[in-house]
Amino acid sequence: VAGLELLYRSAQAAISCPQDALVCGIHWELIQHGYRCLGAGEQPGPDERKSELLPAGWEANREVYTLRYKSTDDAQELLLKAIVVEDSMILNVMDRASQKVADVTLAVADYINPEHLNDFHKVYKNMEELKTRIASGIIGPLGVPTEKARKESQAEKKDPVSPQDYNPLGIPPRHPAGTRAPSWPSPLNPFAVGGQDLDPLGGRSGGMIVDPLRSGFPQPGIDPSAGLPSRLPPGAVPPGARFDPFGPLGAGRAGPDPDHLPPPGYDDMFM
Repeated sequence: VAGLELLYRSAQAAISCPQDALVCGIHWELIQHGYRCLGAGEQPGPDERKSELLPAGWEANREVYTLRYKSTDDAQELLLKAIVVEDSMILNVMDRASQKVADVTLAVADYINPEHLNDFHKVYKNMEELKTRIASGIIGPLGVPTEKARKESQAEKKDPVSPQDYNPLGIPPRHPAGTRAPSWPSPLNPFAVGGQDLDPLGGRSGGMIVDPLRSGFPQPGIDPSAGLPSRLPPGAVPPGARFDPFGPLGAGRAGPDPDHLPPPGYDDMFM
């Protein structure tokens, strides 16, 4: 309050209407939230400096008060327009860096006693409510960043990826975190390429045939004698040979059972 009183007395010669007094109070609330005034009007003037006082000519246009502010850490620059509409004042504030806009409408009579413009101790009323309206309607939506957050944001824009890690021809990994990458054949053994095509059920790698029963996970081998009344003699199925079992693979195996459901139209004699 002491700071607002000094501000009001320094600008009292220019205050001639309730709207002037309200602009003075709004100006002080912005000062309290870490902003300093650069000047009046939309365009910067020569030799501007941040100040807690109202600039010269701030009341030149009493239909639209226009003031520019900058935060103490230079992170934000605000353009304030206080538009007088009958007995109300519409505050339109834009952050020029982010283009964010905040609006608040105030009833002048709710905060100013027009008959006491010459007495600071009586001219203002409901100041706590005015503080809340400014904080929630202007300061909150514009979201003043801290100095640390501003520096981190600028660093991310300057160097999103370090040059030594960036490869324009590189392909990003397609395996989600926590999954196991496939086991590729050793580049030292050229004969390992296509090995799985030669022995799709032997657990080798490097081929184009995918075993639906394993799907990349090791499973017990298939018994070629499945479905026969007796076991095949040794050597009946050469190692690495393509082989289809004679019968079902047995209950309890993983994956779908191709014999579980009959094919569509199995009972149609014309199929």
